[in-house]
Amino acid sequence: MDHDRFSKSKLDYHMLFLLFLMAVVSAIAIHSAEPMLPEKLQNVNFASKQLQWYAIGAVVIALTMIIDYDRLFQIAWYLYGFGMLLLLGLELNVPGSVTIKGATSWYHLPGGNFQPSELMKIFMIIVLSRIIVNHREKYPEPTISDDFKLLGKIALTVLPPLILLAKQPDMGMSMVFMAITATLVLVSGIRWRIIFGIVFSGVTMVAVVVFIFFYFPDFFHKYIIKEDYQLNRFYGWLAPYEYSNEQGFQLIRSLMAIGSGELYGKGLGNLQVYLPEAHTDFVFGVISEQFGFVGSSIVVSLFFLLIYRMIHIALESNDLYGSYLCAGVAGMITFQVFQNIGMTIGLLPITGLPLPFISYGGSSLATYMLAIGLVLNVHSRTRKFMFSSDE
Repeated sequence: MDHDRFSKSKLDYHMLFLLFLMAVVSAIAIHSAEPMLPEKLQNVNFASKQLQWYAIGAVVIALTMIIDYDRLFQIAWYLYGFGMLLLLGLELNVPGSVTIKGATSWYHLPGGNFQPSELMKIFMIIVLSRIIVNHREKYPEPTISDDFKLLGKIALTVLPPLILLAKQPDMGMSMVFMAITATLVLVSGIRWRIIFGIVFSGVTMVAVVVFIFFYFPDFFHKYIIKEDYQLNRFYGWLAPYEYSNEQGFQLIRSLMAIGSGELYGKGLGNLQVYLPEAHTDFVFGVISEQFGFVGSSIVVSLFFLLIYRMIHIALESNDLYGSYLCAGVAGMITFQVFQNIGMTIGLLPITGLPLPFISYGGSSLATYMLAIGLVLNVHSRTRKFMFSSDE
C-alpha cells in the first residue's frame, strides 16, 4: 500500500461543497426549531454550536487526511481494542459514564457528553476492511468453505460490540453496526447465493416478528420483547393512533408536520406543529413543514450526491483496502439517512438515530466528519493512470 503523498490538488471539492451546503441546511433547520425546544433550553444557541462543531469537524478532516490510510490498516486491531475498552467501561459503569433515558451510552467530558459507540463505528469499518483484504489475499480463488470462513471472522468481530450495545441498551446503534457489516459483506466477494440466503432469512425473521406482534401479542410480550422501552417503540411504530398520547405521539406529530408542509412548505420560521426533539431526531420534519416536499427532496438529493461521490471514489480507488473503507462509510451514512427519514414518516420504528450532518449533535457530527476524512484520504491517494492494462 504505497501511496502518493497528499496534495491539495487531490482534494474532492465536490464533496467539500456538499458538506458546506449541509452545514447551511443544518444551521437553518436547527435555528428555526429552537422556539419549539423546552424552556430550559431556550437560552442555548444550538445553531451556533452546530456550526462550531462543523469547524471542529473540518479540523478532524484535515488531521485524518495527513495520515496515510494504510497506517490505519496496520493499527486496525489496536483501534478495535480501544473502542471495546470504552464500551466495556460503560457496561461496568466506571466513573464518568452517563445514563440518559435509561441508556448508559455516554461519558461525561469537559466539553460535553461523548458517545464511544460513534467512534466504534469507524473502528469497525477499519477492522472489517482489514479482515476482508487479508482474507482475499490469502484465498484469491475462494471456495464456498472459504466464504463461510470469512463470514465467521466477521461475525466474531462484530458480535462483542453488538452484545455490549444491546446491554446499554442502544437498538439504533446496533442497527448501524449491522448495516456496516451487511455493506462490507455485500462487497467482500462472498457468493451471491450465500448473501441472498442471509437476506431472505433476515426478511423472513422480521416478517414473523411483526406477524406475532399483531396476532399473538401475549407470546410477543412474554418471549420476544420484554423491555418496556422496546415495546413502546413497536407500539409507536405499528399502532401509533391507538397510542396517540403516549408511544405514538412522536410519530403522529412528525406525520402532521411533514404532511402540513405540502408541496412548497409554509415558509422559513413558520412552524405550527409542535415536534419533540425537533433539533435532533426529528429535524427532517422541521425542514418538511417549512419547505415542503420540494425542500425535503433537495435535502434527500444532497445525501444522494454525497453517497454517489463516496461510491465513485470507492470504485476509482486502485487499492482494495481504500475501496472497502469508502464502501463501509457509504453504507453507514446511507442506512442512517434511510433510518432517520424512514422513522419520521412511519416507515421504520423510532430509534433515536440522528440525521447525519443535519441533526444537532457534537460527537455524532465529529464522527461523520471523521468518516468523510477517511473517504477524502482514499481519494487524495488514488493514483490515476493515463493508460491501463489488464495484465
